[in-house]
Amino acid sequence: MAERVDAQGIIAAFLEQSSRHLFGPTSQPSAPPKSQVISVSSLIDKLDHLKPEDLSLIRRAFQYSDNAHLGQYRQSGEPYITHPLAVAELCADWKLDAPSIMAALLHDVIEDTGSTRQELVEIFGAKVAELVEGLTKLDKLEFQSHAEAQAESFRKMFMAMARDVRVILVKLADRLHNMRTLDSMAIEKRRRVALETAEIYAPIAHRLGLNMVYRELQDLSFRHSSPFRFATLDKAIKRARGNRKEMVNKILDAARMALSKSGLEVDLRGREKTLYSIYRKMQSKHLSFSEVLDVYGFRVTVKSIDDCYRALGVLHSLYKPMPGKFKDYIAIPKLNGYQSLHTTLVGPFGMPVEFQIRTQEMHRVAEEGVAAHWAYKDGENDLTEMQTRAHQWLQSLVDIQDISGDSQEFLEHVKIDLFPDAVYVFTPKGQIRALPRGSTVLDFAYAVHSDLGNQCVAAKVNGVQLPLRTELNNGDIVEITSDPNSQPNPVWLTFVKTGKARAAIRHDLKTKRYKESIQLGERLLLQALRQQAIDLAMLDDGVWEKLIYWTGSKTRDDLCADIAMGHRVPAVIAKRIEFILSENSGSGQMRLDSQAWDQALAADHRQAIMIDGAEGESVQYPHCCYPIPGDVILGYLGKGEGLQIHTRECRHAQRLHNKDPEHWVDVIWSEDIKRSFDVAIRVDVVNGKGVLARIAGTLTSADANIAHVTMDDRLTEHAASMRFVIQVEGRYHLAKVMRRLRQNQDVIRISRVLGK
Repeated sequence: MAERVDAQGIIAAFLEQSSRHLFGPTSQPSAPPKSQVISVSSLIDKLDHLKPEDLSLIRRAFQYSDNAHLGQYRQSGEPYITHPLAVAELCADWKLDAPSIMAALLHDVIEDTGSTRQELVEIFGAKVAELVEGLTKLDKLEFQSHAEAQAESFRKMFMAMARDVRVILVKLADRLHNMRTLDSMAIEKRRRVALETAEIYAPIAHRLGLNMVYRELQDLSFRHSSPFRFATLDKAIKRARGNRKEMVNKILDAARMALSKSGLEVDLRGREKTLYSIYRKMQSKHLSFSEVLDVYGFRVTVKSIDDCYRALGVLHSLYKPMPGKFKDYIAIPKLNGYQSLHTTLVGPFGMPVEFQIRTQEMHRVAEEGVAAHWAYKDGENDLTEMQTRAHQWLQSLVDIQDISGDSQEFLEHVKIDLFPDAVYVFTPKGQIRALPRGSTVLDFAYAVHSDLGNQCVAAKVNGVQLPLRTELNNGDIVEITSDPNSQPNPVWLTFVKTGKARAAIRHDLKTKRYKESIQLGERLLLQALRQQAIDLAMLDDGVWEKLIYWTGSKTRDDLCADIAMGHRVPAVIAKRIEFILSENSGSGQMRLDSQAWDQALAADHRQAIMIDGAEGESVQYPHCCYPIPGDVILGYLGKGEGLQIHTRECRHAQRLHNKDPEHWVDVIWSEDIKRSFDVAIRVDVVNGKGVLARIAGTLTSADANIAHVTMDDRLTEHAASMRFVIQVEGRYHLAKVMRRLRQNQDVIRISRVLGK
């Protein structure tokens, strides 16, 4: 107890410093250790932007946190209260408001002590309690895995910060202090926390424009996740400082003299690039440290935007600019609001030298992001441009949350959107849109609106019709053509870049597939029940309730969808229903009599599932055998893959059947086929000029659409082999196509490519 950090003692100690008027009179118990006094005194010195009444509230929050964490210690052995104090001090550095600093002091009381949200509401008000709640992990709930628990905690935090950006500011301060004091943790935990920081928190800091926090989190993550590489590179940089000092001073002196002669008032400073940024450059460009020449950069701070461009001209006259290395982030700011001119010049001895030119205000925004000149407002109209950009991004998280299936999927989409670089494109009306680098035309459509993306059918980029998968470049003008009857294609998931686009496509496909899966699941269950002479239509609610409880499904529809997706075996479910019926009185009414049973068998073609091609995503036609109507087929319920249709000759299907015989069902083709099907054929031809065009013409004349064509690598001087994937209505149509091909004089031999 001797080491307890007493709130009154700390307050007395800093009152003895220079802030006696801040909290008013208080008792004078014995002073705590000097290091703790300095910590609190440092916090108080940074609260001069707050009103006296705010300071009184912060005092109460500190006393409450101190009492709540009494007897708790960090891994380093320090009293736990030192951590909330350090987090609050970081928030004070950013000039955050009183509720934010109170939340920083209280951020662990719900998670680590017996305090409750309701208690915080009663003492500190709903807003502070909401901030603390948003910072609290979900450790008290049960999850199937650490990854699931982590993803759900992140989703909770993201949703809280979408409501109030102060949540993430306090969380970043919390994570920054934890990273600074990570040495006391076990090596494995250090590595796990470091990787999580690099993957989630550092990109968030960058996305919100907090570049100082971003750079420090990156370096700390690098240090703890790759300690040997960090130490080696750190030593190399320290050795290089002496060697390059003379060169850096020479560039500084020359630049200062040139800028001074032009009459510009500037603050010119050299800066060393961070360890992680140097390491990333070495890794991405496969360079050794000695080959990385631009370890140093220079920052020019001027009074106005006009001076930025004047300074740029002076520097370009001093050293030659490197082609393609100039970026104007003043005219078009980055996604996070960052503004500056970047140029790389060829310095003495051919060394590349990077200059960043900005105003004093731009520099503050570049370092502090949304925290610069922080003044929290309730209305969007009162937000600064930086805060407005942050608000728009946070609102996009809400959109992703609304259409994501679960927390892990949500986190996956958010990670995709945490890109450090962007492209800037325009709508036909001249509105600018910022997208992650590598984004496609389809990403642009979804960025405008989810419905526009879902209904997108074509697009023009700079007036030219281009595919939806076309990657966008800076300055592109994009025009989208939509059709209300159009729907997302699963193939889109292979090329879209943004989290919003991926989430919207998956949501639409899942919704559509879910409805189709329910219908297919009912048909599969109907087939299995008929083998037990049970009438599916006669099952009452009591039977379904017991069945749903036994399977753990939420609803009857969910159970049927699980059957269709292969998560449940229809025969097992049918056996369970039979068991439930045997326990119920009067269950005979739910069974088929002999006459009804015979009729059911005749009507259902020996209980086989009828396939007509209109089942949608719930039924798959694998490319291992390309089944078409007329083939003898089998159905496999692959887990999570729906019903797969294979030909009886398919060797892949035969291996699956030997491994997993329970997941196979009888299927037959319907007499009324609703679509065309892919089939593979091999055509050996006389090698000659224009032969491919002539074969394609023959296929088209036989009403067969060509989906894909490849040429065999083993060509001879006189013969060639082509493999076509064509679309036909069935075996009769395929026979017609092959007869037409045989009439072509270029064709030597034709064969269908059967199961692999």
